[in-house]
Amino acid sequence: MPLWTCETCGAQFPDSGTPISCPICEDERQYVNWKGQAFLTRDALAERHRLLWRDDLGLTGIALEPSFAIGQRALLVPDGAGYVMWDCIPLATPEAIAHVKSLGGLTAIAISHPHYYGALADWSEAFDGVPVYLHADDRRWVTRPHQSIVHWTGDQHRISDDVLLLRTGGHFAGATMLHDARGADGKGALLTGDIAQVTMDRRFVSFMYSYPNYMPLNAAAVRRIAAAVEPLAFDRIYGAWWGRNIASGAKAAFATSVERYIAAIA
Repeated sequence: MPLWTCETCGAQFPDSGTPISCPICEDERQYVNWKGQAFLTRDALAERHRLLWRDDLGLTGIALEPSFAIGQRALLVPDGAGYVMWDCIPLATPEAIAHVKSLGGLTAIAISHPHYYGALADWSEAFDGVPVYLHADDRRWVTRPHQSIVHWTGDQHRISDDVLLLRTGGHFAGATMLHDARGADGKGALLTGDIAQVTMDRRFVSFMYSYPNYMPLNAAAVRRIAAAVEPLAFDRIYGAWWGRNIASGAKAAFATSVERYIAAIA
């Protein structure tokens, strides 16, 4: 039986018959498509979309074309002889897998929150079952359980000397950012997904509990995020979509953004 993918959020479901509903979409942070919940088989998704890869401020990004579901792109973070895939996408194609292998392959996958779990199992299996790091606080949102998933706990998990996962909370209880100590030419890079959303002017970040339903994050949660990030050195922030990055001066921009956000909701 085929694997299924939610058309609205991109979550993948086991091959046990067409899903009846998507718990991620039924959560108040997301939404069910106005035309009703719909699912595509993995083969149908591959027929309608392809994967493209290109440079995004020094990192290789991979995304679906045309855009699908939430539209995020994965990023490949150099780590030793291979790469950590940051965030995931709803599809893994032979061409994209071959391209990543030509670069050096994957050593791990790490994902910021359930909206970006996508085809995590397919990507792991394509690289000999590399670990997929998801925070344990978001365990209940996994729609396709897989033996490669590592449900880490606590506030930090170190993948390597240079790559650190940081549980900030906020958008989800287990919401995670990735710190790359070697990023931005050694000045450090913070990969935030949309846990801290890079704004359209690419000068600030902002925070939401729900983006499509316009539910802001409270001040206490934002202060916790700021406290988690503050000890880290970083000059660059990578957001969740093509070009949504702060190229330099990102740590000061993050601090200013926190002050601006809290003032706006006070």
